[in-house]
Amino acid sequence: MSETGKQYASFLADLHRLRETRKAIEKQKGIKRQPLSKDERSEILAKTDSRCHICGGEIEGAWDADHVLSHSKGGEHSVDNYLPAHKICNNYRWDYIAEEFQEILKLGVWIRTQIERETAIGKLVADKFFKYEIQKRNRRKNT
Repeated sequence: MSETGKQYASFLADLHRLRETRKAIEKQKGIKRQPLSKDERSEILAKTDSRCHICGGEIEGAWDADHVLSHSKGGEHSVDNYLPAHKICNNYRWDYIAEEFQEILKLGVWIRTQIERETAIGKLVADKFFKYEIQKRNRRKNT
């Protein structure tokens, strides 16, 4: 790996450590999450006209109520602090801090372009990612 690549890897690792530190602090506070009522969930979904706040796609079926401001940053348990999200969008956004998620988005867009252009790295990543997805799907079928 080049020196620049090592620096970028270190930057990503620093962001990961920052996220883990924030999670540990939240856990120490002992904040318990409360379930939302059916009426609260309906109100949250209506805020975006039944669209995922992450990707903008229409929500049909199961969805997650995603925090606008997380508990660890002082977010409250109120309808105002939630937005609807597809389960997959919320899962992939996970609990990344904003800077970390922005890097993930930039990387994803860049590698998608590489795959479309069929560059050497694009072909390699496409093959590895496809194999990873197949393995993940097979693991889920076996559990």
